[in-house]
Amino acid sequence: MVATGLSESPQAYRAKLLEQSDSQIDAWATGSLRDMAKRKGIVAVIREFSHSAHLDEDGLAGAYTLGGGPAATMGRDAEGRLLLPAVSLWCLVPGLRTVDPKGSRERLVAFLVATFEEVVYI
Repeated sequence: MVATGLSESPQAYRAKLLEQSDSQIDAWATGSLRDMAKRKGIVAVIREFSHSAHLDEDGLAGAYTLGGGPAATMGRDAEGRLLLPAVSLWCLVPGLRTVDPKGSRERLVAFLVATFEEVVYI
């Protein structure tokens, strides 16, 4: 992994992430949301993002709409879980920045570190 530029562990990855600019963190988080949705599906991505970012469903919906996601596009699956359209998952990143300007960077880094194995896989 190290030879390809990837970190050797989640801890090393976190250290590298903390050296990056906010715009780079945002771009990587947005890309991870998109790539994971393609590979694992919306439900898994929403669950992972909400867990890593410490957002309940109301917080997740708030971040989505504050980030530019249209409220009318939110829905629920047969089990009652919040669903967001895959093409609008990017709205979670600027929305989280709006919801928590001081803590959003750490939340996004936590998401990226939590999905370290996905990055290595892709």
